[in-house]
Amino acid sequence: MAGLLPNRLGVLWIVLKPLAMAIIYGTIFHFVLSGPARPANFVQFLIVGIFVFEFFTGCFGGGSKAITGNLKLVQSLGFPRILLPVSVVAEQAMRMVPVVLLLGVLLVVFGEPIRWSWLLIFPILAVMAVFNLGLALVVARLSVHARDVQQIIPIVNRVLFYATGIFFSVDGALANYPVALTIAHLVPTYEFISMSRQVLLEGYSAPLLAWLAAPVWAVVMLVFGAVFFWRAEARYGLSD
Repeated sequence: MAGLLPNRLGVLWIVLKPLAMAIIYGTIFHFVLSGPARPANFVQFLIVGIFVFEFFTGCFGGGSKAITGNLKLVQSLGFPRILLPVSVVAEQAMRMVPVVLLLGVLLVVFGEPIRWSWLLIFPILAVMAVFNLGLALVVARLSVHARDVQQIIPIVNRVLFYATGIFFSVDGALANYPVALTIAHLVPTYEFISMSRQVLLEGYSAPLLAWLAAPVWAVVMLVFGAVFFWRAEARYGLSD
């Protein structure tokens, strides 16, 4: 019976990890943030940001190991290697199902009214999955030729965590810096999270630029990632 515990905890961590991050960051920044950088409905704002960002980081990190973590399979069987990054994103998408359900429960607990617009979170995450797949294809190939990429990914994730405005209002913090604000609005993770906040949170509006740029990012990243990954197809699994 003791051997069952780690597996059960492993499943629970799908929702426990983002929940724990939300509690930790919420507690810390509840006392730190003030002024225009502090968003209205801070707890709900933070929860949506962390839960959606978790989808990105799972695909980004998992994609970097899609080939290098399955070298024996790649070397022993002939199959389209693109299926490995696709399986990573598909797995992360399935993991988002209980996460989104928990997110909905938490939003209700913290006073958000249930609205029909909540259903729009699914097409938003679908478009985000397309973007994540393109990025996973890129880092999957890069990691084959430079394993250091896997060491850089946590740093990139941390930079994007702050640039995306997970726990503070980008519009409020950069209100006096229009150029920097426009650049921030073009960060893909910001766009997907901002759109998610608009459909889930009452009184929050994402910039029009986010709605226009997000699908463009998704298509461009998927096409680039697919071509970039496919051009090295013959070299995957070869000894360094």
